[in-house]
Amino acid sequence: MKAAVHRRYGSPDVVTIDEVPKPVPASDEVLIRVHAATVGIVDSLARRGTPAYARFHFGLRRPRFAVLGSDFAGQVEATGSAVTRFAVDDQVFGTVAPHFGAHAEYVCLPEQGAVAPKPASLAYPEAAALVDGTALCFLRDKANLRRGQTIVINGASGAVGSTAVQLAKHFGAIVTGVCSGANTELVRKLGADAVVDYTAADFARAGQAYDVIFDVAGKSSFSRCRPALNRAGVYLTTAPSPAILLQMPWTARFASRKAVVAFTGLRPASEKREDLRYLAELAESAALAPVIDACYPLRRIADAHRHVDAGHKAGNVVVTMTGQ
Repeated sequence: MKAAVHRRYGSPDVVTIDEVPKPVPASDEVLIRVHAATVGIVDSLARRGTPAYARFHFGLRRPRFAVLGSDFAGQVEATGSAVTRFAVDDQVFGTVAPHFGAHAEYVCLPEQGAVAPKPASLAYPEAAALVDGTALCFLRDKANLRRGQTIVINGASGAVGSTAVQLAKHFGAIVTGVCSGANTELVRKLGADAVVDYTAADFARAGQAYDVIFDVAGKSSFSRCRPALNRAGVYLTTAPSPAILLQMPWTARFASRKAVVAFTGLRPASEKREDLRYLAELAESAALAPVIDACYPLRRIADAHRHVDAGHKAGNVVVTMTGQ
């Protein structure tokens, strides 16, 4: 089968299309023909082998995972002898995170893995873009976001941010989205009550306080945002750093304002599977719509990586396996 392969760390040019063995499902696994998969910041970091400490997972001297990609949508091609949840031709979506391998024509994962029926209303690229449950985990599970609360989403036009805006509105929050001027209209259409262009204003220094600050972009810090939090407010970030790893246990025990980071990709497959079902329900009811900035055929996956590396995407970048 064809797959996007990288065997050394570096620029997008290290990713090439190659023939690799087609996986064979074990008795408890399903073989899925991948129709679409996302290319995100984690794929970019893994390709570059950064930050340095992440190489304990990515591979110390060379990539441990030659084929990148975690979130996908596709069709069941074959099932192991013990599989009962899925049948051949079922349309599914899911993730192999914290591992990789979805930037290929086929992927195998356990029947009890993070895979669920694809929303019927979505095409494969849209379903792949819906998979990431990062925003749901942070807003529902970590912040316990409730109706009437105020929230800032810093990085509101990105893959996680665009989902976060919609989920926050679904939960009944009053949402301020922070993005570049070019994406303000998109963030408004997603439901934000107010939009701040970060090139023209600093939300953390505007004199307004919020119940939750979700720093999706990872460009700020708890120390900087603390004055913009209400008492008992929560600062959430997707970017682990030595500072936040120290602040989180300290604020949990001693401070009214909390600092929180979460490694959502490391959650059990059972939790991710339930999140997929919940996100699918929201999509079917039109409460959540995936945002796709660009879609590339697999043969142009290096261009997809360049798009992600540029740092200006609005929503998700997707690769499709058909019409390679």
